Amino acid sequence: MLRFRSLGSGSTGNATLVEATSGGRRSRLLIDCGFGLKHLDARLARTGLAACDIDAIFITHEHGDHIGCARALSRRERIPVWMSEGTWLAAGGHDFEGRLHLARDGNDIEVGDLLVQPFTVPHDAREPLQLRCSDGARSLGVLTDLGHATPHVLACLAGIDALMLEFNHDSDMLARSAYPPFLKLRVGGNYGHLSNAAAAAIAQALCHDGLQYMLGAHLSEQNNRPELVRRAMAEALGASEHEMLTADAAEGSGWLELRA
Repeated sequence: MLRFRSLGSGSTGNATLVEATSGGRRSRLLIDCGFGLKHLDARLARTGLAACDIDAIFITHEHGDHIGCARALSRRERIPVWMSEGTWLAAGGHDFEGRLHLARDGNDIEVGDLLVQPFTVPHDAREPLQLRCSDGARSLGVLTDLGHATPHVLACLAGIDALMLEFNHDSDMLARSAYPPFLKLRVGGNYGHLSNAAAAAIAQALCHDGLQYMLGAHLSEQNNRPELVRRAMAEALGASEHEMLTADAAEGSGWLELRA
């Protein structure tokens, strides 16, 4: 059985739990930990879990709202950490006391009963990676923090059963915002973040009869609204707006369990 939940998603911090269950064994991966250690502990506690229940950490890129307390968490709980070489270098090149593992596009990673498949994305970081996670029967795609979808990105996510997808900003709201011009260009550029329209196009491209969940994530608090995201998702998927799901910065989301 495969399930996932966001612990919080937005510019103030990002963390996602993925869990595979086989027999009596559970394998848990924390994707990003972009909060302070105490805040992450509190968010885990709301799920009924503690940091010691995590088997591995994967850091998608070096930005503070994603790498957060990774080093402190790994040291305290002796948890192995995966990230790309570029992310490692950009984050300072710490060795994580021997618990660091370097990830690469196309090189599979096993975390217990979880198969983790990293792939490169276009984003303004040193060597960002996003993920496809599988328990052997069902698969989840995590796709946040990218400026546009390349053919490689879409190929890596073909046929997934669930997708956590960035819907960062509404283009009109970003254009009217108080952001300085350079920041508007960065956020809306090909190596920035996905607009609602760009994310909806990805959602439509990856939609198929077996897709069980799509979770809108990494919404800008200044330049987006959940209702705009749900509308864009519904139009892309041919579904009802009230069925669409979004994660927020404060609470993240509930558990989403993929059916066999």
